[in-house]
Amino acid sequence: MKEQLRKNLDEVIWNIEQARVSINEHHIVKLVAVGKYSDEENIKTLYELGQRAFGENQVQQLQQRMQNLDELPLEWHMLGHLQSNKVNKLIELRPTLLQSLDSIKLANALNKKLVEKNQKLSCLLQINSANEESKSGVKADEAVDIYQQIKETCPQLKLKGVMCIGAYVEDEKEIQKSFELTHKIFDSLKYDGATICSMGMSNDYELAIKCGSNLVRIGSKIFN
Repeated sequence: MKEQLRKNLDEVIWNIEQARVSINEHHIVKLVAVGKYSDEENIKTLYELGQRAFGENQVQQLQQRMQNLDELPLEWHMLGHLQSNKVNKLIELRPTLLQSLDSIKLANALNKKLVEKNQKLSCLLQINSANEESKSGVKADEAVDIYQQIKETCPQLKLKGVMCIGAYVEDEKEIQKSFELTHKIFDSLKYDGATICSMGMSNDYELAIKCGSNLVRIGSKIFN
């Protein structure tokens, strides 16, 4: 299994490099390995192979992984929709980044609890740029206003940029359109301190990078 993981990781990194250099050799892309498809032994193996950033979609899974792999200096990202009854638990875990801040309501709930605990939390605003009902996130045409509103009203949240999930369709042009829209919003938020544009998963990460993504979230292409 170790050799397979090495092969998979090398292939993903090679593809990231190719896509990155195709737009600008100075463009840096961070890889977050999504562990939901795998077990902790494989995460340890990836750590030995040099991977440091990992993400989980559920708070419970994130808690379990962080506790069981506590001896490793890993960087943990929360990627999935955060239910309001899990806000306390997530804050206790202190992840490096919450990538799925998907509403003002959630921002207010997090900020309130963070004030009580005298903590801060780094987040990305999730944008539903594909405008799909099945996806969480703020509407694209409201994203800039909501981003600025959260910055002004939720001082315990450190907004670092934006995240989106590409359109869930076969047509690559539609997927590209959702990435380009997100990147355009990201560009307009740079004046507000946005530095992270998280776009791209196992099936579309190369396209996302070519559209300007500087963080990709990859699970099955590494772990399967």
